[in-house]
Amino acid sequence: MAVVGSILAGFYMVVIAAAWAMFGEGILPIAVVGSVLLVGVQYKIGKWAALRSVGAEALSEQQYPEIHRMVETHSEEMGIDKPELKIARMGVPNAFAVGRKGAGIVVVSEELIQLLDREELEGVLAHELAHIANRDVVTMQLGQGIASIVGIAAQFAVLLTGDNDIADFFLAIVVGNVVQFVVMIFVLAISRYREYVADADAKRAIGDGDPLARALEKISRGNQRGAQSSRGGRRGRGGRQRDGGVDQQVSALCISSPDSGFLQKIVSTHPPMEKRIERLRS
Repeated sequence: MAVVGSILAGFYMVVIAAAWAMFGEGILPIAVVGSVLLVGVQYKIGKWAALRSVGAEALSEQQYPEIHRMVETHSEEMGIDKPELKIARMGVPNAFAVGRKGAGIVVVSEELIQLLDREELEGVLAHELAHIANRDVVTMQLGQGIASIVGIAAQFAVLLTGDNDIADFFLAIVVGNVVQFVVMIFVLAISRYREYVADADAKRAIGDGDPLARALEKISRGNQRGAQSSRGGRRGRGGRQRDGGVDQQVSALCISSPDSGFLQKIVSTHPPMEKRIERLRS
């Protein structure tokens, strides 16, 4: 985390230094404020879009009292406010968390509740609460913000050093996307590491890693079946189209992401499922 975080900070400082060299020190306040606003807007929009894309609705405390009790207990133990609980029909068993310590939201799918037993569900909930307690959502949004800022800076660099013709315009788009992708590789490395940390925190919270390991096995099999049965797409709440359960943006937030193959693993938001299960049971 320290190494990758330092690399991301280095990318950002290079952009600030370049802006200073090109436009003078007067650009620094504008650059810093603009960076904060960009990250803030991405955070707000990302949170809203994730909830809307799955049609999340309030999880009734009367209908699911045990889930509320488990979340309340572990939230108190982790030193965070009890997050808002929501339920969604995702087409696959999964869960994700958005928000920060004082305003967190945990979303569980109907399929997850139906699939897991009490101990397994508690493990998944503890994992999502750990993400909120560790500020992982904010950390990832900050990393994505840095990637966007560096990509935008690369585009401006191409335009400012070129002839400002149509060729430079398209070159700037290509260079910006490539640079942003390179930075995102480091951001995704942080994401994979934070999944291991959340697993470990959940194991400590419930006193045993096996329930979460069993849950991950069931979730993995459920996601594979869901992907196979959703080739033609399915509709969730409000008539929203589903393709393989959840869209790519939400999949990055979920406890399980169905990435496979060498390249997909390099750019995956989650570590290999078998390694997570092995660590939980070690």
